[in-house]
Amino acid sequence: MEEGIRADQLSDDDLLRELYQVQRTRHETMRHGSDNALDTHTERMAELEAEYLRRFPDREIEQSRLRD
Repeated sequence: MEEGIRADQLSDDDLLRELYQVQRTRHETMRHGSDNALDTHTERMAELEAEYLRRFPDREIEQSRLRD
């Protein structure tokens, strides 16, 4: 995938903004996008999420999100 700025080159603010945007558009892309659009969306979402986890390994975890 060659579109857009690589996730590792985004500022923290831009990374968060891109993550918000890709997550916001996921449902519509899954339901109405072509196979190629869905593949591209999935690749970008994975790239952004991996970069977020790399930068913020100690992110706050809400206790209500944990399972026994």
